[in-house]
Amino acid sequence: MSCVEMADDLGDEWWEHQPAGAASSPGYVSSSYTVLPTWTEVKKANIEASDGEGRGDTEMMQQETAPVPALSKKTKQPKECFLIKPKETSEDATKTRKRRKKKITDVLAKSEPKPGTPEDLQKLMKDYFSSNRSVIELEELNLPDSCFLKANDLTHSLSSYLKEICPKWVKLRKNHSEKKSVLMLIICGSAVRALELIRSMTAFRGDSKVMKLFAKHIKVQEQVKLLEKRVVHLGVGTPGRIKELIKQGGLNLNPLKFLVFDWNWRDQKLRRMMDIPEIRKEVFELLEMGVFSLCKSESLKLGLF
Repeated sequence: MSCVEMADDLGDEWWEHQPAGAASSPGYVSSSYTVLPTWTEVKKANIEASDGEGRGDTEMMQQETAPVPALSKKTKQPKECFLIKPKETSEDATKTRKRRKKKITDVLAKSEPKPGTPEDLQKLMKDYFSSNRSVIELEELNLPDSCFLKANDLTHSLSSYLKEICPKWVKLRKNHSEKKSVLMLIICGSAVRALELIRSMTAFRGDSKVMKLFAKHIKVQEQVKLLEKRVVHLGVGTPGRIKELIKQGGLNLNPLKFLVFDWNWRDQKLRRMMDIPEIRKEVFELLEMGVFSLCKSESLKLGLF
């Protein structure tokens, strides 16, 4: 008997003593021996493994070559996001307008120009002096209607207005010989405006001597010397410089016959001379320096151009 036949006989005897189902399990391990799979079983397992790998490769190829589905037209594309400003309601607009302070320019731009009247001057005087004067003192500041000349109705030039309020100017000018004084004083809000007024009164002044009474490029001492040297008939200037000349004794108001305010003219911001607080303050301080007493004695007349 060959060795191979002996081995087969021994294997058959051993398998007969194993429990049922053990023979169907390749690589079964008993408590005493380890049985290796036969050549036929190994070959069969290799064939199955190779078939499995082939199928796996085929599936991978199919997955790689499978076409990518195109995006459907119904697919929603991302859209840009815009912040929309909420509509302003009428209440919001009203609140915004309330917060904004009205300027005098806005008020005057919408209002029609009205000529100044003596009542306007009286009212401004009362409002200015009411904070530091008693009721009796305020009554004493009221000027009589007789001291006011006819006001400009916005149809006159300066020359035509002066001719209307002072028809006997030529006679007054010839009789005036007192130095450090003027017969007519025109008060305006700035030096530039004073120069404009001097140019516009050529038809009225004739041979009258006119003096510029403002602070721009002219010192007070120089103006005082000029008033002391020569006779001046007309003075045109700002209330601040005129007030300073009176303080320093360079200008005497007693011979003064006419005091004219450049009342209705408006600057680039549509402000009148008396709308500017600084100028209004200087005007009323000037009126207290002898103007009130001259008006009440009826030797001085006031005009609103």
